[in-house]
Amino acid sequence: MEILIKASQFILSLSLLIVLHELGHFIPAKLFKTKVEKFYLFFDYKFSLVKKKIGETVYGIGWIPLGGYVKIAGMIDESMDTEQMKGEPQPWEFRSKPAWQRLIIMLGGVFVNFVLGILIYIMLMYAYGEKYVVNDSLKAGIWVEGTLGQKLGLQNGDKIVSVDGNKIINFNRVNLEFINGNTFKIERGGEIIEKEIPVDFIDELLKRGKNGGLFVSWRIPFVIGKDFDENSPNKNGELKFKDIVVSVNEVATPYYDLVKDELAKYKNDSVFIKVKRGDDIVNIGLKLDSLGRIGMIPFQPKVSNLDRMGYLTLKTKTYTFGQAIPRGVEEAYKTLTDYMKQLKKVLNPETGAYKGLGGFISIGDIFPAKWNAEDFWRLTALLSIMLGFMNLLPIPALDGGHVVFTLWEMITGKKPGDKFLEYAQIVGFILLIALLLFANGNDIFRLLK
Repeated sequence: MEILIKASQFILSLSLLIVLHELGHFIPAKLFKTKVEKFYLFFDYKFSLVKKKIGETVYGIGWIPLGGYVKIAGMIDESMDTEQMKGEPQPWEFRSKPAWQRLIIMLGGVFVNFVLGILIYIMLMYAYGEKYVVNDSLKAGIWVEGTLGQKLGLQNGDKIVSVDGNKIINFNRVNLEFINGNTFKIERGGEIIEKEIPVDFIDELLKRGKNGGLFVSWRIPFVIGKDFDENSPNKNGELKFKDIVVSVNEVATPYYDLVKDELAKYKNDSVFIKVKRGDDIVNIGLKLDSLGRIGMIPFQPKVSNLDRMGYLTLKTKTYTFGQAIPRGVEEAYKTLTDYMKQLKKVLNPETGAYKGLGGFISIGDIFPAKWNAEDFWRLTALLSIMLGFMNLLPIPALDGGHVVFTLWEMITGKKPGDKFLEYAQIVGFILLIALLLFANGNDIFRLLK
């Protein structure tokens, strides 16, 4: 059922983005009196799921969910229909239009994607505002989970100051900032220390898998859970659900990592702990296993509860519609620059980031297993910005490739020949297919691991 919910959201989001992107080409084409032969959601090789001709245009839904297209008369595009190019140019054909009109038609889809992303972010800011953990509120610093953070040179209790010189205000962005960044500064014992992010950091992060969790987080208390191991000697003991461990053998342990480290000193031994239960402090004796564990899955407090308990500050910012406009534009710009940084890392083989390149399975998997309107629209905005940027790349078969050829014509006065455009389209199409195969192959490989 979870897969169905994720897939449904992905298809809905993708369909919306494709239709609006193609409308970005369709509308200026019609305004410039250019004939549009087909308008399709998904590709219709051999047959269509649905199609209907209205006026001079056939509207339809194909069966191959790899995108969509508008077939504009007199243009070499995804359809690779070169027969029409053999005749004399007609006034209603794309190739007969002035270069500036062709440029607007080709940029229309990208323009719509960027504008749509901005509009969605504006509405999200207005409707939901922002909630985030204030970085400066983590008085006890960070919790380094696993060895990856340690390899970066981080320690429990460090305070992250900046990444690439950009001060960290929203702690929720820390992991993404490290992925995109090259250097960072931390405060440790009152001293500011600058370190480099290893070039293979993303590769190491990918090795953890999608269930590897974050490599740094805020420090939390050690809260007793309700699920004990069957063989745990503490299962029917004095511990109660949501007890908070405050000390181990009289050593103060206000945070989860301190409790864990202290318990590890007493493998196969007994300890006395103090727990906070409501307003009371209760002394309890425990037996630990060979790894120094109680034999129980600790309870994970909600961020709102950690805020109430004073471990951090959860800030909520609301915006009027007027305030949401510049904030939405800012968020769209940040999304674009983040994506450009990630693409740069992918193109550098030393980072290993190309191993994380994903196809439809990966994209679909980012949607939540339960419907949430805010998450859906936030992810749709992200995908819209990504789609706009990818289509702007100067690769034949993408909008950006057509834009480059048109700009070349406008600058030099020389129009590329039809044969050249045909071969360029084939090369670009092969590159895109190779990229799709690689990205989706990564998805399959990860599923089989």
